Formats: sequence, structure tokens, C-alpha cells
Amino acid sequence: MGGASACIPLCLLLATARMARPQTPERPVFTCGGILTGESGFIGSEGFPGMYPPNSKCTWKITVPEGKVVVLNFRFIDLENDNLCRYDFVDVYNGHANGQRIGRFCGTFRPGSLVASGNKMTVQMISDANTAGSGFMATYSAAAPDGKGDRYCGGRLEKPSGSFKTPNWPDRDYPVGVTCVWHIIAPKNQLIELKFEKFDVERDNYCRYDYVAVFNGGEVNDAKRIGKYCGDSPPVPIVSERNELLIQFLSDLSLTADGFIGHYKFRPKKFPTTTATPVTTTLPVTTGLKPTVALCQQKCRRTGTLESNYCSSNFVLAGTVITAVTRGGSLHATVSIISIYREGNLAIQQAGKNMSVKLTVVCRQCPLLRRGLNYIIMGQVGEDGRGKILPNSFVKMFKNKNQKPMNALKNKQC
Repeated sequence: MGGASACIPLCLLLATARMARPQTPERPVFTCGGILTGESGFIGSEGFPGMYPPNSKCTWKITVPEGKVVVLNFRFIDLENDNLCRYDFVDVYNGHANGQRIGRFCGTFRPGSLVASGNKMTVQMISDANTAGSGFMATYSAAAPDGKGDRYCGGRLEKPSGSFKTPNWPDRDYPVGVTCVWHIIAPKNQLIELKFEKFDVERDNYCRYDYVAVFNGGEVNDAKRIGKYCGDSPPVPIVSERNELLIQFLSDLSLTADGFIGHYKFRPKKFPTTTATPVTTTLPVTTGLKPTVALCQQKCRRTGTLESNYCSSNFVLAGTVITAVTRGGSLHATVSIISIYREGNLAIQQAGKNMSVKLTVVCRQCPLLRRGLNYIIMGQVGEDGRGKILPNSFVKMFKNKNQKPMNALKNKQC
């Protein structure tokens, strides 16, 4: 009896202590997509931190209070790596419907803060049949739209001329872990001319860490990328194809540099005159070639051999067709380079460890280039650095056995 009575105060104390002990917070459970609202929260791939599932498409729609903007910060990202993010990737968009794409991310590169232009943002993750990674986890928060400081940069530019620059310019180096997106919009009948005055971004042979990318149009789209730049040499002046340009700047979490300042201005389109001399195919074509009935009625048949066409071509390469889009009667293709034999003035872009070029097949299907296949391609180069493929250009399927004779041609004096 006495022992039991003596235990009562101690037992009550222990029970009270157990009840008062703080409970371990439950780990968030991440599902495929969802509607997220409030001042802040978490977002993550399905099943994170476990492997994300294959063949999935998950969409998250984020809304913060009116008058604020959404800020997204990736805490972790591990998706199947590809230099063009073609297989597994996360897309981030302004708004909830048909919004401007702010960025596409894959691999383990963790971008800086992504700031929406309003109080809505969409995040979408897509995986293919083969997955490799733990997915991603990010936080979102509400911020004042006129926020200042290292994390805020980019915006919509619609004045006839203006400037854009990295955070901290020119007082000190740009910060680590930032993402800036400037969207320049001119009137429908005008183009945009872009020029960098000063330029100093962490140097890397493939611009893998810090870089500036410039795109035709209003979104991050590798098929429309004009170039990717880093180092301390300013890019050459750029002129848009139409009335929109997108400039994206990313810095990783290590080295930084001075940064850059760039200027833009609108200029009228130059329409071709009707008195221009018709272009014939007896001379090498270097610029301005448009599909014509006469040109595109030629037989789609290559003539000669690899050797006989080598020196008469401005460029010679072996590559894989990544994108192929029909526009204005021509086919516009992006080709990932396997080997380059003659470069000429061809504009070569670098993305990760791969190099790519943009080509125009003047007569849409002559010669025929199919996406995903490998070709040997010989052609001319326009003043814009884009390759031009004519009906009589030498194009053939590329196989490993072609590598040896092509390497021999590379040493040929033309």
C-alpha cells in the first residue's frame, strides 16, 4: 500500500512529462501535382525523397495573396541528366494558364530564386519511361512585387529602348544562386536589336555553371535559342527574328564574376523589294534564300560523292536531328553535332558537353531530315550563321563506318 501511494506523485509526473514532450513533426507527403495556396509552403516530386515514378506528368498550381509575387527556391534537384533536358525535367511558368515559361531544369543543377511576375505560378514535372534520380523539393513564398536586393532581377521590357543588368552591377560581383529572366516585347511590325556593353560571367568551355542564354520568342525553348554565353568576351550583337526576345541569366552556387550590362532597342523590319534579282542555284547561296516553286521542283537527289562535295560546301558535319519545325515552307532544324569536319562561318552553340547548330532546309522535305536520326550534312552558311540546305545539297545517313573516310577528308586542302 505504502509503496503504491508513494508512486502516485512520481507516476503522474512521468505521465505529464510524456504528454508534454514535443511531438516530432511529420515529414511532408509529396503527391503528383496539386493546388497550393498561402504565404509559403513546400512542393516536391511524387514520393520524394524516393525515386520518382516513370511516365508521369505532374502539375502544381501555386497562388499567394493578391498584391504579392511568388518566389520559388529549389532546395534539392536530382533528375535524369541531359544537356537539353529532353527526357525528365521540371518546367516553371508565370501564371496558371498559357503562361510564359521561366525555366526548364534537370540533372542536379540547382537554379537560384525564380520570381513570378504576379501571385500565380505553375510548376510541372515530366518523366519518361526511364528514370534516374530522387526528383526535387522546393519551397514557395510570397514577396513584395517591388522587392530589391540580390534575389530580384529580370522583368518585362516594352519601352522602345532600355538596359538590363546583373544584380549588384557595377558595384560588385553578381551573387550566387540567382535566376533572372528579361522578356522584351516590341510592336508586331518591329524587331529587337540587342548589344552587350560589358560582359564578365564565370568562364567554362561549355558554359555549364553561370551563363546567359538568349531566345527568340517569349519562353525558354532550346529550339529557339540564339546562343548561350559565358566568359569575358561580349556576344556579338543580336537581332530577333520577330518582335520578342527572352534573356535568361543563371548563376550556380560557387564562383561569380563582375556580371554584365546590356542594351536593347526596337527597329523596323526590312521588307524585301520586288526588284531584287532572282536567286539561282548555280552559285553558292549564303543568305536570304526563300523557297520558290522553281527551286523546290528540282529533283531531290544528291549528286557526286562525299569527296566531290566536300570543298564546295561551306560546312560539313555529322549530327543528330534534335528538333524539326516547319515554318514558311521551310524546315528549321536543330542538329546535335557528332563530329564537325568543316566549320566555315557556321554558328555553333554549346549546351553542356554537346554542341549544336541551327539549319534551314529551304524546301521543307528536300532533302528529308527526320528527328532522332543521324546524318552527314553538307551545306552553305547564311550571314546569320545558320546553315542552308538546298535540294541538291549532299545529305546522307551517318553510320560508324563513315567516320574513317570523313576524318580523312578533314585533312584535305580545299
